[in-house]
Amino acid sequence: MALESPNRRSVLRQASAFAMAGGLGLYRQLSIAAAANAGHPLAPRPGHFPAKAKHLIVFFMTGGFSHLDTFDYKPKLQQDHDKKVGNRKVLASPYKFRPRGASGKMVSELFEHVGGVIDDVCFLHTVHGDSAGHSAATLGMHTGSVTIPMPSIGSWVSYGLGTLNTNLPSFVVLAAKEPYNGFQVWDSNFLPAYHKGVRVVPGPSPLPDAKSPIASVTRRELEGLMLRDLNEAHLTARDGDVALASRMTTFDTAYGLMREAPEAFDLGRESRTSLESYGAKADDPGSFAAQCVVARRLIERGVRVVELFDVGSNTNWDSHNDIDDHRALSRNIDRPMAALVNDLKQRGLLEETLIVGCSEFGRTPWQDLTPKGRGHHSRCFTCFLVGGGVKGGFSFGVSDEYGDGPAENPVHVHDLHATILHLMGLDHTRLTYRYSGRDFRLTDVHGNVVRDVIA
Repeated sequence: MALESPNRRSVLRQASAFAMAGGLGLYRQLSIAAAANAGHPLAPRPGHFPAKAKHLIVFFMTGGFSHLDTFDYKPKLQQDHDKKVGNRKVLASPYKFRPRGASGKMVSELFEHVGGVIDDVCFLHTVHGDSAGHSAATLGMHTGSVTIPMPSIGSWVSYGLGTLNTNLPSFVVLAAKEPYNGFQVWDSNFLPAYHKGVRVVPGPSPLPDAKSPIASVTRRELEGLMLRDLNEAHLTARDGDVALASRMTTFDTAYGLMREAPEAFDLGRESRTSLESYGAKADDPGSFAAQCVVARRLIERGVRVVELFDVGSNTNWDSHNDIDDHRALSRNIDRPMAALVNDLKQRGLLEETLIVGCSEFGRTPWQDLTPKGRGHHSRCFTCFLVGGGVKGGFSFGVSDEYGDGPAENPVHVHDLHATILHLMGLDHTRLTYRYSGRDFRLTDVHGNVVRDVIA
């Protein structure tokens, strides 16, 4: 009579019983996975030169955040409101501006709290991209390409530097709603899959199924190690298949998440004072304020890159009909962003954390679908940098009198990417990956570091 072949589950059960009898330490000595894991593919790696920053936080304001109504003050818009320039009519900003901080930076009333930390902020006022369409421009800001999906900047940083905690993903995305292009925005594409951003949907259960049904910690660790051994044997029999190896690393990260993520996402562990400074509440984990608290907690625990999306591809900053839409949207992010800057500073983390704030493009100086709205504008818009080795209270680049185009020092998206990588200790011309017969990089064959913004 033929014997029944044991399945994977029964092998794990039997091996687990054996190992429990002999102890976890004994099995670790026999395990091929325990030895292999010493060279974890996400282990920290040195950059090309000493870094200004160890961590990267990205705020992405989906829909086209208006530079003209926030941080690029243009008195000419007020003077020429409703005036025809060519076949277009000028639209004045409905918001009041006033000088803030020792730098005297003119800041809109939309960002009263950010105005309080303005001397820590570095502005790039002449950023320009290659598309005025939401999807293409969003891809361009994240991947350097407006035509085909490529690895995101977070994935490139993960590939170049690894992570400081292999129990958590190197790249975490906090997005309650999907942005334009969805997962392509944080995808690793042809880079190994473990560099892909892990999306977390903020809310009561940000990581569903993260709690193991196995009560015994020892048994969980044993079964995880045994499963890894089976996978290692499977990989060896297939000549080290790259996709399989990446999947195994992803399994390892998921296992680490079960151990560490619940604590990292638990706002109940934050003091009341801390939460109040952000405008966050322990019983409202889905708010943008709560996301900012979680971002800091993840950075503290060694996550390399965290990106936060305030809104999704609907009901966002795309103010074609009425620029007054910006009022509620800014109220949602102003206080939490400023609080995160202050919090990181107080904890001594701002110097080693680079914060980047951007949108896929800006908005026109001209009236759009209605006399109160502004259209898409990729020719000139504003991004900001904080911490991580940049000059605070500094503005680089000057837009023209209407904020329509660069007047001095234009900064292409490739230049922005090159600068971010440089601050992270990576040379954008040397950070390459061989795929399909050629070397690829985030900045393609373009990009120059904006050295004037580096402290």
